Amino acid sequence: MPRRTLSPRGPDREAALEQYRQRAGVYDRELALLEPIRRLAIAKLALRPGDVVFDVGCGTGLSLSMLKKGVGPRGRIVGIEQSPEMVAQARRRVARARWARVTLMCSPVELADLHVDADAALFHFTHDILQRPEAIANVISHLKPGGRVVASGLKWAAPWLLRPVNLLVLSAALRSVTSFDGLDQPWRLLQDQLGQMGVESRLLGGAYIASGVCDPS
Repeated sequence: MPRRTLSPRGPDREAALEQYRQRAGVYDRELALLEPIRRLAIAKLALRPGDVVFDVGCGTGLSLSMLKKGVGPRGRIVGIEQSPEMVAQARRRVARARWARVTLMCSPVELADLHVDADAALFHFTHDILQRPEAIANVISHLKPGGRVVASGLKWAAPWLLRPVNLLVLSAALRSVTSFDGLDQPWRLLQDQLGQMGVESRLLGGAYIASGVCDPS
């Protein structure tokens, strides 16, 4: 079972690497019940044939099939994932599907050497990444003017739902984040850099989908 470590100083990279080293083999099964949120998040990207899209914190590549369908054979996907065990599974997924124009980078997001400007970026269940301003800045700096951004994941529910929903959020967060910082509004640092975002609550307030557009200015 992944180490239940929570950092009082924000996200802890070493703890996250250990967490996902242990989860890599069961990750796909664990997220199966949350696939409706993934589908909704990717739909909000409004991908078009030929688009370039960043899959930020791509994990084992569960989003790749839907992203590939959106961008088509002329489009391009750049997945960024710091866990070697997770990105190895993503690479096997790409090889099995024989997808072209899919690049997978094993790197912390803030250090990823992005050589392309994208039309869209997906942050799906990437809480720790969204609490790193430098990671957000690296992605946004490589978005085209008008680039679409969607973030989705866990969040604390409203106080009146505290017991039934937040216990489930807590249980899931202990296996997927290394800090509870920002779990009330996980998209806040992204919104600070991107601009106004629309936010929808899901799962009785225990999850969210936030979407916005890169300011052309």
